[in-house]
Amino acid sequence: MSRLADRYDESDVRVRPGRRGSRPRTKERPRHEDAVLGTVLTVDRGRYTVRVGDHTVIAMRARELGRKAAVVGDEVALVGDLRGGPDRLARIVRIEPRRSVLRRTADDTDPVERVIVANADQLVIVTALADPEPRPRMIDRCLVAAYDAGLDPLLVLTKADRIDPDDPPGVLAAYSPLDVPIVVTSFAGELAADGRQEISGVEEVRAHLTGRVSVLVGHSGVGKSTLVNALVPDADRATGRVNDVTGRGRHTSTSAIALELPPDADDRRGWIVDTPGVRSFGLAHIDPDRIVGHFEELAGGLEDCPRGCSHDEPDCGLDDWVASGRAGPGGAARLDSLRRLLRARAS
Repeated sequence: MSRLADRYDESDVRVRPGRRGSRPRTKERPRHEDAVLGTVLTVDRGRYTVRVGDHTVIAMRARELGRKAAVVGDEVALVGDLRGGPDRLARIVRIEPRRSVLRRTADDTDPVERVIVANADQLVIVTALADPEPRPRMIDRCLVAAYDAGLDPLLVLTKADRIDPDDPPGVLAAYSPLDVPIVVTSFAGELAADGRQEISGVEEVRAHLTGRVSVLVGHSGVGKSTLVNALVPDADRATGRVNDVTGRGRHTSTSAIALELPPDADDRRGWIVDTPGVRSFGLAHIDPDRIVGHFEELAGGLEDCPRGCSHDEPDCGLDDWVASGRAGPGGAARLDSLRRLLRARAS
């Protein structure tokens, strides 16, 4: 016994008391160097459907992410069971840096930003020419959000079969000077039981979407889900009628989802993100000067503006900048467009 006492003392004991075991605590997080990358297709009550290679897996957010949540379009690193199928669950351990982020707020006084989608490069604003009537303020706000996020805007006007899009003061005439691509579509025939309907102009829309990641936004009833079903035949997005009394549609898409377009003749593909219909598009997170910065031919005139200029007042330096010709031949139209967007931000 004495021999053991000479050889050992309490410093030789490595086992820590308590039920938590003897593993020492550390602030270092695992690197997960063997994690596999995937793309988030949809989010449903804390569960993520992620595309990994040629199949999808269901994943949960790992604890080490804290409150940071992934959104549709995010590229994420996954560990766990990546085989897909029922009763198999992976973990999202890392969200890769985002190339772009489309945000909105509930209104212009709400400081909380809501990320709609990540890593898109085009915002498709879908609005009906009639039934329901177009909402120019919503279109303008979406344009502001697109410019701020660095996305290319595309305006798709639906239901041209119900009204002549060239009738002044129609939407087509109002937005043609903004240098925004516009595609006009119309429905042909009756809506089938499966939600399918022949759409004139859908191939022109598809040409703008091929090879890109595009986000579709629009308020309820504009025909967005019908358009998605025409673009992606197996999408099976729910469609609904517009109320004949209120002129409003019901929310048929309840969550955002990324869908892959079928390949074209050259085997080129693209992705579209269908989003639920929105009633408002707050822009509280966007500074007016950042909006002006997206109008390169006008940005140089900011130096002549008084301090705190709203860029829509009598002393604004942009008027002299345009009048001197430094904004180019289309400067006046571009200034009008800018001010309409700024009013949308402030209204």
